[in-house]
Amino acid sequence: MANERSFPAALNEQIANEFGAAMQYIGAAVYYDAETLPRLAAFFYRQAAEERTHAMMMIQYLLDVDEEVRVPDISSKQTRFDDGVAPVRMALEQEERVGEEIYRLFELARESRDYRAEQFMQWFVKEQVEEVALMQDLLNIVERSKDNLLLAEDFIARETLGEDGGDDPTAPPPAGGG
Repeated sequence: MANERSFPAALNEQIANEFGAAMQYIGAAVYYDAETLPRLAAFFYRQAAEERTHAMMMIQYLLDVDEEVRVPDISSKQTRFDDGVAPVRMALEQEERVGEEIYRLFELARESRDYRAEQFMQWFVKEQVEEVALMQDLLNIVERSKDNLLLAEDFIARETLGEDGGDDPTAPPPAGGG
């Protein structure tokens, strides 16, 4: 195997990445809240909660397979941006990066013949496709309405962008989720 890193060690790193993504989404939400754009703020607060849930799913998996869980330190995140488009552009880049991280974890599970881990990662692969598409859609919307972000607010309200997350019965259970 070209990659000697263990899946549990890599998943612990991804837990830190997921918590970091959650905190950065809070930073974007704070920016939009300060700009009195409540629908964009709410969108990013929801995204933050979703990223935290992903981290908690990974924690539960490690607990279930009797592996060590490392709770990461989180550095401060950006809350100031040059304009109303920048937080969404950052979010799309973040989702693309997380997607690559998820795909590497899936590959690591497969290469190491860790079938439990490979099965666990399948949901995250599907989820990242949806997350990147959602952020690309939002970026298209805010770029088109950058001179008046109230138009983006109206779109989000009308289309309930990002609110259809609901309960996915195929999602792994999060730690502490009952």
